[in-house]
Amino acid sequence: MVQSLKKWLAYTLTNTQTRLVLFLTVSVCIIIMGVSATSYYTSKSVLQSELSEPQHQMLQISMNFIDDYIEKADQIAVSVALHSNVYTFLTADNQNSYTNISGIYEFFSTLIGNTSYIDSIYVYDTERGSFVSMPQGYSSSKVTFPDSEWVGIAGEFGDKKMLVRKRSVPPGASGGIRNAGSELTLFRKVLIQGEFKGIVAINLKEEELFARLHPPHRSELERARFIVDLDGDILYSVSGGGFDATLVQDAVSQPGEESLWDFRHNGVSYLVNRLVSPLTGWQYVSFVSQDSLLARSKHVRDVVMSVSAAALLLGVLTVVYIQSVAFRPVRRIQRLFRQSNRDIPNADLLHLERLTTELLSDHAQLSQLIRQTMPEASSKYLFDIYMGNVSSIREMREKWSSYFQDWTDEPLTFVVVSIDRYEAWARRYPSADHSLLKFAIANVTAELFSPEWRTVCADFGKDKLALLLQRKRASERREEACREACRHAAEVVHRMLGFSVSMGVSAAHADAGKLKQAMLEADNALGYRLFRGYESVILFADVSDHEPSAATMKDQWLDDLAGAIEAGDEARSVAIVERMAEELRTAAYYPSDALKLLKSSGERLRRIGLREDAEDWAEEGPFEELHTLSLDDIASLFASKAAELSERYRSLMESKDFVLCLGMVEFMKRHLGEPIGIQEIADAAGVSVSLASQLFKQEMDETIYGYFTKLRMDRAGELLVETEDKISDIALKVGYQHENSFIRVFRKYKNITPGKYREMMKFRSEAANVELRGRDELESKGNRVAP
Repeated sequence: MVQSLKKWLAYTLTNTQTRLVLFLTVSVCIIIMGVSATSYYTSKSVLQSELSEPQHQMLQISMNFIDDYIEKADQIAVSVALHSNVYTFLTADNQNSYTNISGIYEFFSTLIGNTSYIDSIYVYDTERGSFVSMPQGYSSSKVTFPDSEWVGIAGEFGDKKMLVRKRSVPPGASGGIRNAGSELTLFRKVLIQGEFKGIVAINLKEEELFARLHPPHRSELERARFIVDLDGDILYSVSGGGFDATLVQDAVSQPGEESLWDFRHNGVSYLVNRLVSPLTGWQYVSFVSQDSLLARSKHVRDVVMSVSAAALLLGVLTVVYIQSVAFRPVRRIQRLFRQSNRDIPNADLLHLERLTTELLSDHAQLSQLIRQTMPEASSKYLFDIYMGNVSSIREMREKWSSYFQDWTDEPLTFVVVSIDRYEAWARRYPSADHSLLKFAIANVTAELFSPEWRTVCADFGKDKLALLLQRKRASERREEACREACRHAAEVVHRMLGFSVSMGVSAAHADAGKLKQAMLEADNALGYRLFRGYESVILFADVSDHEPSAATMKDQWLDDLAGAIEAGDEARSVAIVERMAEELRTAAYYPSDALKLLKSSGERLRRIGLREDAEDWAEEGPFEELHTLSLDDIASLFASKAAELSERYRSLMESKDFVLCLGMVEFMKRHLGEPIGIQEIADAAGVSVSLASQLFKQEMDETIYGYFTKLRMDRAGELLVETEDKISDIALKVGYQHENSFIRVFRKYKNITPGKYREMMKFRSEAANVELRGRDELESKGNRVAP
């Protein structure tokens, strides 16, 4: 019997339909059970949240009421501390003045009589150990005062001004007002001129203070409330329904600061609310038994589970019926495969799934591969033609037929897109963004051309992109349509990306073997950007008839420009550059010839700059990107460079006054320790005092006296650091006969006295030595130290 059952199960579970039914049945079972459990726990959570809100509000009201009483009691304690008779009691030599004690007693009696929650008031002198209180009166010592065991509270204040403690009252200490036992007392520190002089103690009536903590019994919920102090002791409790007050010790010790949580104690689950008083730090805790809270919710849970079980049984029957009907076509396909002698292992249908998956997967991979590789292969094809890697017409046509199978026999147009002012553009954007921006240009242009044109984009490096276009539908306005589309694309690129591009457009060619010629035509047309300006769209048909004039640029102009610069004639050098630009513009040069001449001029300027200031001009590369600039911008660039060089050469020729000033500076440096003045410096230079002062101010932008004083102070700073000489000796070495005069001038220039300056620099030197020693130790151990 058991073996037969095992064989039946093994045969049944190998069948796909059976496994699917089993899977659906188990899934539905799990879903229904999950929904049932989720519904129960969700309703439980919502019910807990809703029912805990009144408990939370009642705790909040009770806490606010108690905190309000304690705050008022603290204000009364402050008024007691500020009372004139209390001040006299704490500061006077004679404390037992009948008049003063009577005044305090009457004041305390008035406060207690007008306040329902105050039982008694004490004032304790911490220095002399005496008391004055209502109702006990005056006691000169804590030995004679019956309720004095609390005086140790003085050591617990710390930085706090007020404390509230529950304390034990010894028998006979109540003075007849309250019974002995426990007392809730507010203690207030009394400070007189910043010194701890005494303590005001106000004993509070617990029945009045905690009156609001008693909840109204309008339901059968088992609940209790507790107040726990900072030490974890229970100050007050309101228990009901058989609650054990000791469980609060375990509840408040739970980690975390949640205001609502579940708590189990002795097998009973409680819903706990907790609030913490910002005034006293007490914890107000409410316990509600969840057995009484969720009694009806459990009944709902049982009903839901019963309904779920019935729904599960109905679902199983439905799934079995549906699968017998739904798999009927599949079983027919299975019989067809058997008739065709196809291999169907274990009479199962998994082979259908595998076959379908393989077919769809192969098709998807092939489609994805074609979509990814064809645009890349097409772009590489154009780039190879442009670079000369594919030169034979036969090879061009063969690869064309492979890469462009969906293109028609319509003529082809080639467009070269170039970024205007490429050098400035490259400086404007990080190098990491250059490829991304060129990709954006390609996407924008391809998107704009796509409604009417087939497009392929290729990156030709640096400033250039290429577009191969073909009209989707035949049109007689092909050339004008291409011009308008290119202009629109240039405008959109400028508007969206924030920089301009120019385009050169070739003539239309019907043969793919003429793509190289089309590229040359587009490049040639793009070169006319030099004369037409930025964001130009130039068709080869517009410039194919261009013939230059017979005039040629003479090398004499470059020599004249160099001569004007070296003569320091800024106006003449700028005028020569402007005439050169005008000559290029009016003589109708080919763009390639004009660029060749302009690059020669730029190289000449660079060589002049290297002669004059090799360090600055060596960092500037040759004028390689002139082909992306307009003639006006090139002329402005050359004029700026020529003016800069002319100014530098003129400054060199006018520097004899500067040399004279340098001679005066050298004289100052040689005579720092001598009591010389402006007259001696002018005599050494061989000029009058007034002329010396005028030239020095003009060339050095500072007076002779100020510069000489600065040299002396700098030398004094070096001597302070490098030597251990006295300040008076250093003053003599820099030309000051009086130490006080030297100190006054040094502080004016350095914003610090000489002594402090020496101390500060010595400290910096020692710190630097410590750091260097630490680096040497790390490097000796094989560690590399970052600079």
